[in-house]
Amino acid sequence: MKIAPYLMFDGNCREAFTTYETIFGGRIVAMMDHRGTPAEAHVAAHWVDKIMHACLELDGQMLMASDAPPERSDGPMRSVSVSVNVPKIAEAERLFAALSEGAIIQMPMEETFWAPRFGMLRDRFGTNWMIGAEMPADRANCG
Repeated sequence: MKIAPYLMFDGNCREAFTTYETIFGGRIVAMMDHRGTPAEAHVAAHWVDKIMHACLELDGQMLMASDAPPERSDGPMRSVSVSVNVPKIAEAERLFAALSEGAIIQMPMEETFWAPRFGMLRDRFGTNWMIGAEMPADRANCG
């Protein structure tokens, strides 16, 4: 079984995913807008260039997304966070700093009882992130 987060943006999916590709060092393997597809007939004219489906491959995992037309959405990123755990403190701090540009910091990057570094933010695209450095194996609880 594979579980992949699917993010719903309010029109800025293309910019968000190209930014995430740079920050995380992944590779966009799909970025499809509505234009030229059967879905084009079902969205407003100003929405045809918005993203219908995108996939960002990150170390063998997928982060997927699309732009949700306002009439078919209750708003982007409602009550969901993407949790990213990396082995090294320096990498956690780098990711947090890169995502922090224009973000709302909900919890600054700091040492916690469950991780040597952990922080939470809502980035400028509306995505909620939980970034952490992994706890040593003898103290880990959820991986």
